[in-house]
Amino acid sequence: MLKYFTSCAFLLLILCFSGCQKTDNEQINEEVDYVAMANTLMGTDSDFSLSNGNTYPATAVPWGMNFWTPMTSKMGDGWTYKYDENKIRGIKQTHQPSPWLNDYAAFSLMAVTGELKIQEDERASWFSHKAETALPYHYSVYLADYDATMEVVPTERASHFRFTFPEEENAYILLDGFAKGSMVEIIPEERKIIGYVRNNHGGVPENFHNYFVAQFDKDFEINHTWTDGWKLLENSKTSEADHVGAVVGFKTKTGERVHVKVASSFISPEQAQINLDREIGQDQFETTKSKAHQAWKKEFDRIEIEDTDELDMQTFYSCLYRLLLFPRKFYEIDANDQIVHYSPYNGEVLPGYMFTDNGFWDTFRAVFPFFTLMYPTLDAQIMDGLANTYKESGWLPEWASPGHRGVMIGSNSAVNIADAYVKGIRDFDSETLYEAVLKNAEVEEGRPVSSVGREGVDYYNKLGYVPYDVGIHENAARSLEYAFADFNISEMAKIMEKTADVEKFTKRAYNYKHLFDPETKWMRGKNQDGTFQSPFNPLKWGDAFTEGNSLHYTWSVFQDINGLINLIGGDQAFVEKLDEVFTMPPKFDNSYYGFTIHEIREMQIVNMGNYAHGNQPIQHMIYLYNHAKQPWKTQKRVREVLRKLYAPTPDGYCGDEDNGQTSAWYVFSALGFYPVTPGTTQYVVGSPLFDKVTMTLENGNKFIVEAKGNVKENVYVQSVDFNGKTYDRTWLDHKDIQSGGELIFQMGPNPNKAWGTSEESVPFSMSLK
Repeated sequence: MLKYFTSCAFLLLILCFSGCQKTDNEQINEEVDYVAMANTLMGTDSDFSLSNGNTYPATAVPWGMNFWTPMTSKMGDGWTYKYDENKIRGIKQTHQPSPWLNDYAAFSLMAVTGELKIQEDERASWFSHKAETALPYHYSVYLADYDATMEVVPTERASHFRFTFPEEENAYILLDGFAKGSMVEIIPEERKIIGYVRNNHGGVPENFHNYFVAQFDKDFEINHTWTDGWKLLENSKTSEADHVGAVVGFKTKTGERVHVKVASSFISPEQAQINLDREIGQDQFETTKSKAHQAWKKEFDRIEIEDTDELDMQTFYSCLYRLLLFPRKFYEIDANDQIVHYSPYNGEVLPGYMFTDNGFWDTFRAVFPFFTLMYPTLDAQIMDGLANTYKESGWLPEWASPGHRGVMIGSNSAVNIADAYVKGIRDFDSETLYEAVLKNAEVEEGRPVSSVGREGVDYYNKLGYVPYDVGIHENAARSLEYAFADFNISEMAKIMEKTADVEKFTKRAYNYKHLFDPETKWMRGKNQDGTFQSPFNPLKWGDAFTEGNSLHYTWSVFQDINGLINLIGGDQAFVEKLDEVFTMPPKFDNSYYGFTIHEIREMQIVNMGNYAHGNQPIQHMIYLYNHAKQPWKTQKRVREVLRKLYAPTPDGYCGDEDNGQTSAWYVFSALGFYPVTPGTTQYVVGSPLFDKVTMTLENGNKFIVEAKGNVKENVYVQSVDFNGKTYDRTWLDHKDIQSGGELIFQMGPNPNKAWGTSEESVPFSMSLK
């Protein structure tokens, strides 16, 4: 049990000595606040050259439309909060999914006292992490230059600020609308600032606006605005230009608190006010804070951990926090309580769900499988949002922020859709989405950006691969991912009884074989004439692959690992190939990029050979030892990564966190299993990290994972019981988990090479059906 309960035992001892009697039904419980264990600063010690997460401390509720984050960096810097910087410029509303995609619709609030300073470098205040609170539901920072404190607590589409001032003749709150188009209007008689911002980095229609309203609880004694070039417009109430802002000022007493309720809308100024009234209304700051805390507690309490290692628990809940942030809701609830959204695809206000800020190249691997497991209703809503994207743009999204963005590769929307359908989620427009995935798989023309649809699909459908020599970069990676998408389409088609499509896409799912080089036994780019590209260096990053090399992408045969085993030469040869990735030096060829990109550096420095856990393509690889009947190697490697490459600290990730994916790997792996093959109902078993985990599923059932003898050195599975019966499979079925039950592992310090090694024990592969 948790060491937190020791205080309960002590209390019980005191009560007993006091002569108190306890009936059989009485219990003394100390409720654990799992939310307090989440460190939102995990991963914030990052920069362009080296990512320890590339995160920012998002103050939000799960999947909220708006997040809020402190800014240590300049307006427009994708690395908005760097842990080792020491000045705060403001707290901004952010929608940033990644520093590489940057932000949109951002604006900030900042407190200043004494001399008025509006320019972002001049107004920035020294701060210390020692006087900073960073929780999922509450951010607070002491501004040393102004002897003032800024705090913010969130709702889905609004937030509640609290500014605590010293005794001061001139106390100000600044609202910065940022560059690329903004407007502010101060309404003193209503204690309001309203306006809009239009900043973005792509993926928006021409009429894109984020309308905001900021409601204060104190009269303004001063009101100014500024315009382009930080030009102060004294005693003005309105300003509209490329970059404007507003200043309101007052006299304050020592410890006086000024509250500001802020909401925004992508639909209209009126909808922003509706969002504010509905989500905060007359609530006090502490009420809003409590509601935000409860929003996180509701989700965290669904995965209850009992363990003595507090550090591991902090890491788990820090990762779970990241896993539940994206994709963000991009829909609102209108005056008639109808779900509506501003379409980032055609600029219209339309009914229905919309979600955004997600790159499926990352998140198809474990984030969306986690939603199918724990949040099927939410997953169905996201799927309906995908259907709306297709109706409004003619294509499924692959990277949306907020609309289509031309980054990354693959056809992984099909994986997310099929995975939901295969796992029994039905409450979405599956016919429209099936039409959409077929279009992705067949149509080259009319794609709005390179990432949408399938670049090179005509080559792929004719040859079985995208050729190396036709000017389409990352061709081998595309081919492998298209083949996996085809597998997913075939699995969805089976259930929908679309027989001709089953045959077509099952055949295409074997296209991975075209790229396997029998000489080197690695995946390799292939030319249009059928010859392999040459010269070939399996350590070369990029080129035929995406943010990785052949050693990383060879394993991207999620649908048929047994087929890959046969190509390589059998179980032992396959295991030796897996081992080679870990045991070789971290050598690399960066010539495609012309410099060492951060993903390469992150692989190089962790002393795990060529295993690049900091990027997504290889994250499932550790689990593949199960397919070759050596599950103990999976168990060892899983524990090594869990403990070595993650920590609840600013440098706590080993690469980009990426919309919850690197966190999802940790969450699943700590639970003891991982979704190697989305589009099937199987999860592959690893090595559970905690003594006991109780998962409360959406249907009300509880699934318990218990690891007996689970000291740190006992990483190996000795035996497994499932619902009282001996269990020898290295995989779990989604339906069995959803039915609830108890999975008990007996752990030990040495491998049990008899467990999980029979032909019947291995996980799914197409060629084993």
